[in-house]
Amino acid sequence: MDRMDIIEVAGLRKSYSGRAVVDGIDLTVREGEVLGILGPNGAGKTTTVELIGGLRPRDGGSVQVAGFDPTHEDRVLRELLGIQLQEARQPAKITVREAIDLYRTFYRAPRDTAELLARFGLTRHADTRFEHLSGGQRQRLSVALALVGRPRIAILDELTTGLDPAARREIWRFLVDLKADGLTIVLVTHSMEEAQFLCDRVAIVAEGRITALDSPAELAHSGGHTLICFTTDQPPCTLDGLHDLPSVREVTVTGSRVAVRTTARGPEQVLAYLTRADIRFDGLRITGPTLDDAYLALTAEEVDR
Repeated sequence: MDRMDIIEVAGLRKSYSGRAVVDGIDLTVREGEVLGILGPNGAGKTTTVELIGGLRPRDGGSVQVAGFDPTHEDRVLRELLGIQLQEARQPAKITVREAIDLYRTFYRAPRDTAELLARFGLTRHADTRFEHLSGGQRQRLSVALALVGRPRIAILDELTTGLDPAARREIWRFLVDLKADGLTIVLVTHSMEEAQFLCDRVAIVAEGRITALDSPAELAHSGGHTLICFTTDQPPCTLDGLHDLPSVREVTVTGSRVAVRTTARGPEQVLAYLTRADIRFDGLRITGPTLDDAYLALTAEEVDR
């Protein structure tokens, strides 16, 4: 069964001092989907999700979240929507346990405090004041507070910044479990690994506009190349035919080592050519296109600026 669009954004705009930070974004997010938002610093990612969450007034366009306009601060929507900001602070003297218990009072059916402490690796720090938490511990608390009310939708901005690999993976696993229960997630991240692990689709934002939107795998194939490496004792001239293959973009020969950069269909064509030409090869290694490749290709113009 097709899932409904739980977030609908059309023509979203926001400017500061005459400069468009969000410049006409159109976007839908399906119920139960994890949508990643990637882009260079200053591309408009955080402003976009803050507009979607109703944390900033928009200059133009429309936003519907679970059927509500978030700028109206509807109480029902606030129970459906959890938000973790890139930088969120708590009173210096409040302890981790006190913060979670306080946020639990805002909701009718909150998660258990002990569950959240355990899930986010905060049990040992439950009675530690916020002012004494490390940056990673504050980040974990911020995510826990965003999810305390069992929201249907979560907006998470730089979810795992400052976390060690073990803590990052634990949070990812928790979110995968929540997604299986129907949680919809809008995730702002700079981590390609995080996007590939968690996201169903990724929107790449540059200069306040969405420049690409697709699954991580499709984006990788559209913007990246496959690298085929092998060694051979054949003379370089026997490899000249590789340049004529439609999928081949570049051939580099260094001694006995050959590196062929191709499109996604390249491995099939290169191996067929080597077989036809009776070229002996060894140590074949094929590295597929990555989301990093696509991201760099799609944002290169803005980065150059």
